[in-house]
Amino acid sequence: MPTLTLHDAIGAALTEEMRRDRNVIAFGEGIATKRHDLVEEFGALRVRNTPLAEGIIAGTAVGASACGLRPVADLLFAPFLCYAMDELVNSAGKLRYMSGGQFSFPLVALAMSGAGWGVGAQHNHNVEAWFVHSPGLKVVMPSNPADAKALLKAAIRDDNPVVFFLDIGLLYQPGEVPDGEHVIPLGQAATVRTGSDVSLISYGKTVLHCLQAAEALAGAGIAAEVIDLRSLKPLDEAAILATARKTGRVVVVHEANRLCGVGAEIAALIAEKVFPALKAPVLRLGGPDVPVPASFPLEQATVPQVDAIAAAARQLCAPQAV
Repeated sequence: MPTLTLHDAIGAALTEEMRRDRNVIAFGEGIATKRHDLVEEFGALRVRNTPLAEGIIAGTAVGASACGLRPVADLLFAPFLCYAMDELVNSAGKLRYMSGGQFSFPLVALAMSGAGWGVGAQHNHNVEAWFVHSPGLKVVMPSNPADAKALLKAAIRDDNPVVFFLDIGLLYQPGEVPDGEHVIPLGQAATVRTGSDVSLISYGKTVLHCLQAAEALAGAGIAAEVIDLRSLKPLDEAAILATARKTGRVVVVHEANRLCGVGAEIAALIAEKVFPALKAPVLRLGGPDVPVPASFPLEQATVPQVDAIAAAARQLCAPQAV
């Protein structure tokens, strides 16, 4: 299998989908500058830069998708989605339902999210829970290049609007990517490590932190299972409930603000549906309710790190937690 960065895996998915379907187009903030190969192969009519005007970019994507195209709109940093909320939430997310299914909106909005570049609070804000809470939208956040490629291909083919978050800290991390046609259905989580004592459920870069924590826990005789959600909406409830039943102990980990985050939904789901199987309360590790600092060390302090994840798991596995 070839080795690609997450950034290159996204480019490979775009290339393959644009070859497969002439209705796939790509535009946004600097996309033609960043991806010269797409411009060379598909031309300026299908790949183009836009002004730095997120509402206009998203609105153009909504209109194009309603007319039968499949646009991929690059909106750069996740906080810039604030300027596109009306177009994505009130139009793309709702109009298929409001039209009684007469229109579909097969668009993908790309946005970079998370810590790693020290770009400050107005460029670094994990806002995925906003869009999970918005009816009609699907939300994806992969943790590795192979999943990024496979999920983007699925998102482009989906007849619903998909907000696709790229974790900045993972953008240039290499990983093996399968050759040929490889598509992962949206809403399908992955068990990336099996275990029987405690479940670590995560997405994005904190999946890697959970894997490192699981390795450390193994040295202490604790077998941790690690679940990568991959899609936040649709959410793979079956995988979440299965791992909770299996281990009886769950730590949910994400970089986004802990308050009203995706982890809260997962904890509530487990409590409602498999409470008798729990051996300890569900724990949530998330970011603090503060704007993210530009200082790299302070920025990293807002992200749940390996030691904190391992400590939470040990807490659940301690006799007093039973």
